[in-house]
Amino acid sequence: MHLTKLSEAFLRSAAYERRFLAKNHWDFSMVVWIPLATVLLIWWIFSQTQITDLPIGVIDQDNSAVANTAVRYLEASPTLTVRQLYYSQADAEAAILQRDIYAVVIIPEDFSRNILSSQPAPLTLQVNAQYGTHSGIIQAGVQAVASTLSAGVEIKRLVKQGVAPSQAMTAYAPISVQRISLFNAATNYQQFLASTVIPALLHILAMVIGATTIGRELRDKNIGRWYRFIDTGKPNLTLSRASETSSSLSTKQNSSYNKASLNAKMPNSVSLSVLVFGLLGKYFWPILAYSLWSALILWLATSNQNINIMSLLAVYAGFLCLMALSFWLGAIFTLNSFSLRMGLSTTGFISAPSYAFAGVTFPYIAISDSAQYWSNALPLTHYLKLHIAQLQMQAPIAISLPIVYGLMLAVIIALILAALLTKRALAHPERWGAR
Repeated sequence: MHLTKLSEAFLRSAAYERRFLAKNHWDFSMVVWIPLATVLLIWWIFSQTQITDLPIGVIDQDNSAVANTAVRYLEASPTLTVRQLYYSQADAEAAILQRDIYAVVIIPEDFSRNILSSQPAPLTLQVNAQYGTHSGIIQAGVQAVASTLSAGVEIKRLVKQGVAPSQAMTAYAPISVQRISLFNAATNYQQFLASTVIPALLHILAMVIGATTIGRELRDKNIGRWYRFIDTGKPNLTLSRASETSSSLSTKQNSSYNKASLNAKMPNSVSLSVLVFGLLGKYFWPILAYSLWSALILWLATSNQNINIMSLLAVYAGFLCLMALSFWLGAIFTLNSFSLRMGLSTTGFISAPSYAFAGVTFPYIAISDSAQYWSNALPLTHYLKLHIAQLQMQAPIAISLPIVYGLMLAVIIALILAALLTKRALAHPERWGAR
């Protein structure tokens, strides 16, 4: 009988929320259309998996054959494209400020003369270092062109002196580096950034939904009405529209009176188990929708990879736990403050910068100790460790199982805490209605 009552509480709460979402298109969009658009938009942004043809400018003050070769090498580099030749440094700097180009290479006027006389002949690179990724790729590309050009000039000089071409190459570079990329060897930005940025954005949206779903009941003073409905089925919230809109004036007066009397007093008794199942029903539709978006993300991220099925299941379970935990954390922050505004502010403060602390774009070991403590307290950090280990590094599943278990435990604890805070909120009707 008790299980029957709990299942009824779940079903009534799910029906209550379905009815609300059907009438409020903005909340429905937060559950369905906005996360779907986010997934597709980010994946489309990174549809070009590698960064190529970054525009640069060249100021050729030498106008020699060697300088022309340097320009051709820059244009031939897969990561660079020479957008324009400039004749003054002021024009090149203006183009950088207008973001027509991201860097300018200056070939000095004595470039070829210094090469022929075996003197240093540097190329000057002025790069907009405000864009870290662009800057790093351009510097690496220009350095590769300069090394290739320098090697060709030196080897040609040694061959003219009678040295065999193979010996000339060895003499120029006796020590070389053999670079082997262990993971993401193709420098695929969809795999590196898109597949990790999308969970971070959905984490933010999920926390916002978590805060608003229960917060609007507090704001509108309907939390007592919601609990009475999931506990007893009264008042009947499934009335037809016709019966709701009959007798316009008298209905307004009666509904105003009933709402005031209904919301003014708390329920006689509050069951924690009913609240747990009621919250599960209230968040059933967001959890269902975000489980679909999670599956879509993993399908996009692994469509061109051969991933072990157990690794894929572990990542999916971790993703679902992250989404559920986000919902409960949003609810906890709102219920703790009795204010939807404060709940949304707290969720934004915690979730928005969480990606910066996750160790994806900035090395985790390079941040300060206090930042590492904060990073370890964020659920997104642990999920992304699981995500990268299993989908990008293809590590043994045993390494990441503790993260999955930890996220599951955190979801259970957060759900119980949200239920306890809801029970506390029901006990203080005088604090309902805060914005």
